[in-house]
Amino acid sequence: MPKIVDHDQYRKELLCKCFDLFAQKGYGSVTMRQIAQGMGVSTGTLYHYFSSKEALFEQLVEEISQQDVSAALAELEGKETLSEAMAALGRYLVKNEDYFIKWTFVWVDFCQHQDAKKMRHQSSVFQGANQRYQQAACKFLGVQDKVLASFVLSFINGLILEKLCGNETIDFVEQCALLGKMLTVYLQHNVTSSVN
Repeated sequence: MPKIVDHDQYRKELLCKCFDLFAQKGYGSVTMRQIAQGMGVSTGTLYHYFSSKEALFEQLVEEISQQDVSAALAELEGKETLSEAMAALGRYLVKNEDYFIKWTFVWVDFCQHQDAKKMRHQSSVFQGANQRYQQAACKFLGVQDKVLASFVLSFINGLILEKLCGNETIDFVEQCALLGKMLTVYLQHNVTSSVN
């Protein structure tokens, strides 16, 4: 009797395995052949699921962005105040620091190997991932202000990038607590301004 393969599940398993390969070797350095070897599959199998390295990376971004948003929102759920939420965010970043540093490295390496014009007109996968993160930030902050959500995401990305560059003075918990205080004042000011 032939083996029944759940292709969606198998594709997700392949994506999970290739994340570490991208993190170890970098997007620009690794080939589809090396990816296949690293995952213990044939090159033909890899091409069956992903038409190119870029297509594989795009699907990895899609998968990771969905997982990131679900995991972060689950971890940060139920916080009563912005201060509590930002403290939880700081702890979440500490707990997942290695993962976030690897993912940032992979993103930076990917961007280095792309045409600048192409990066400005990102594929719908990258736009979808950005929107997913932005919506999660809005939900987390309890606001509908997309500019504020983008600011918070940029702040977090900056902290992670500093860690990637070896800045050991960055303390995620301290930085998130400070951002929480700043956001509280900003949001209170905006509520007061809109009432007057």
